[in-house]
Amino acid sequence: MRVTLALLDSASLYFRSFYALPESMTAPDGTPVNAVRGFADTVARILTDRRPARLVACLDADWRPQFRVELLPSYKAHRVADEAANAEEVPDTLTPQVPIILDLLAAVGLATAEAPGYEADDVIGALTAREAEDPVEVITGDRDLFQLVRAKPTPASVIYVGKGWAKAEVLGPAEIAERYGVPKAEAGPAYAAMAALRGDPSDGLPGVAGIGEKTAAKLITQFGSVAALLAAAKSGSRELPLKMRLKLTSAEDYLAVAPKVVEVAVDAPVSLSGADTVPAKVKHPKRLAELADRWNLGSSVKRLVAAIEGGK
Repeated sequence: MRVTLALLDSASLYFRSFYALPESMTAPDGTPVNAVRGFADTVARILTDRRPARLVACLDADWRPQFRVELLPSYKAHRVADEAANAEEVPDTLTPQVPIILDLLAAVGLATAEAPGYEADDVIGALTAREAEDPVEVITGDRDLFQLVRAKPTPASVIYVGKGWAKAEVLGPAEIAERYGVPKAEAGPAYAAMAALRGDPSDGLPGVAGIGEKTAAKLITQFGSVAALLAAAKSGSRELPLKMRLKLTSAEDYLAVAPKVVEVAVDAPVSLSGADTVPAKVKHPKRLAELADRWNLGSSVKRLVAAIEGGK
């Protein structure tokens, strides 16, 4: 049996389920359960298609950690503003579904993990960093986690589901290196450095003005890190054209903190709800039946049980 540790970026997966499925999927009391059903179906597909021996659903204890905000106040700031602006206009029908998802995971016997004050990305990064026995598969729709690919001490790859599970891509160091033009041997760290240079408006990361993805990849390939690149720019290195040196030095304050914001915190104090071994049978069948009945999860729960217990 192939022993693999699957790490789920849970929020990424249930957000995608929420927007992919109609809110007309409801419980008898009218509560939307589209995210719950979609998430359960995704986990069933992961268990069936990838057959991991171990699995952890990683959670956001804080989606905008204070340590990142202190380094870069713009970090996800627009999302806070958007929430405030839309609070009275947009009904929040996803948040009430998250506890149901957690109840469902507990009932079937799948582990969850979180770290106070940290994002799920950090939880995934910490669990990947500490894994010294089995290959790791990170399942996410977030490109930020491409930084975790590696060849050793155990292989770590990302199963990217940005276009849905049917079009999932398995990306390791070779694939990241080919796609982004970064060195294969350091594909993960190089991707993180490239992302810091390039920036990401969706996360409030401005990047360096005038430096896009391809240029960022070339610079990191040449200099190895953001710190080394900035040092070269400040020293007037002739390896960099004057215009490029000016772009980099004008963004010095940003570049001093960006890598710490972008890189996952591999030292996050992660705690697990229980053993990460995928159970051979559902742990609490009675509780699972109650949840299925209360929230109208019928076929989704059946598929999840079949995936766990080896059915078709």
